[in-house]
Amino acid sequence: MTTTHSISRMSDPGRYVPELKDVSAALFRATGNQSVPRTTINLIHLRAGQIVHNTYLTMLNTAFLRKAGESETRITAVASWQDAPYFTDAERAALALAEATFQPAPHGRERVTDEVYAEAARHYDEKALATLTVAIGQIGFFSALALIGKPQPVESLADEQWD
Repeated sequence: MTTTHSISRMSDPGRYVPELKDVSAALFRATGNQSVPRTTINLIHLRAGQIVHNTYLTMLNTAFLRKAGESETRITAVASWQDAPYFTDAERAALALAEATFQPAPHGRERVTDEVYAEAARHYDEKALATLTVAIGQIGFFSALALIGKPQPVESLADEQWD
């Protein structure tokens, strides 16, 4: 990807905190335990990137979904998944769980309600629920790096992302 100017705020944080690679690898291993389809994880990561308004996360997870063979229709519809007919009930439950985690709650209400959790529990066993929780935490972790450091948008983790 070619840009005319740098948008990154910091150089590669992994250069200064080399343990970051270990943390990242551990999170990817934890969410790759096959209890939740990788596509579902990428869908919730894409939605989180949209919610926090981060181009890096949005482009990266869009590219992951394309590489996995997802249709442009489904990828585009993630932003309005609630009324889109393209998602399974299990995917909807995962998207609702992620959205509840990342969206502000109405005053005096909790973000992840018992109803949202119960719907996810209808579709995922305990291992899968734990994996979804880790996947949501994973994107929260990377959201902080992306929002603060503002790496260059990329379509592959192999692409250069930091100046």
